[in-house]
Amino acid sequence: MAPRTRTRTLTALLAPALALGATVGLASAPAQAAVWSSCDQWGNTSLNGYTLYNNIWGSGAGSQCVWANSGTNWGVWADHPNTGGIKSYPNAKKVINKPIASLTSLTSSYNVTVPSSGAYNTSYDIWDTDYDYEIMLWVNHHGAVGPLGSPQGSVTLGGHSWNVYKGDNGANEVFSFLRTSDSNSGTVDILPILKWIKNTKGWMGNETIGDVQFGYEITSSAGGLDFRTDNLTISGG
Repeated sequence: MAPRTRTRTLTALLAPALALGATVGLASAPAQAAVWSSCDQWGNTSLNGYTLYNNIWGSGAGSQCVWANSGTNWGVWADHPNTGGIKSYPNAKKVINKPIASLTSLTSSYNVTVPSSGAYNTSYDIWDTDYDYEIMLWVNHHGAVGPLGSPQGSVTLGGHSWNVYKGDNGANEVFSFLRTSDSNSGTVDILPILKWIKNTKGWMGNETIGDVQFGYEITSSAGGLDFRTDNLTISGG
């Protein structure tokens, strides 16, 4: 899919190139020069086994720039208008490429700094290799945002308690897990969540897990807001 990354819908496949506003400075960049930065709509690079994407895919988007010191330390400055609809999903991903039954572990740790205004979620976006199933894990969210689908109750898995939603966007099934309280740092044991979907609920079979992405679904950030991934690790296989 390079240079585009998969998002919670397949809109990125169909969206025309956006007429982005004039490029602004990398307001969120650290004091030292970043190893990589881009304000391009589909800007991407690979660092330390992770692939980073700017990924401005939604309609009506504004300006956005991503910078990275490494695949695990990166950030985004985004200025998207206060209108509905997801504008972007800047993220870092690691490719797993193993069936669920063959996985012995799949864990991730995160530490983020997010704004107190705007509308967004901080989330994992996990895909099977055929892009038939999408598993979203929201660790925090703010503003007028919500998951696709209908509520399926609550469950405690992978070290966290979640409210679960199940839906279909017309192209793939979406299972969303929203943490019952917002968190800016922690560790998620992803494998028990995948096994619960497969074995306990029977919502999917022994799918091969491809992309494990982590980033920010941004709906609005008028005036320019900073999102920082201070540390991220995705490991397992």
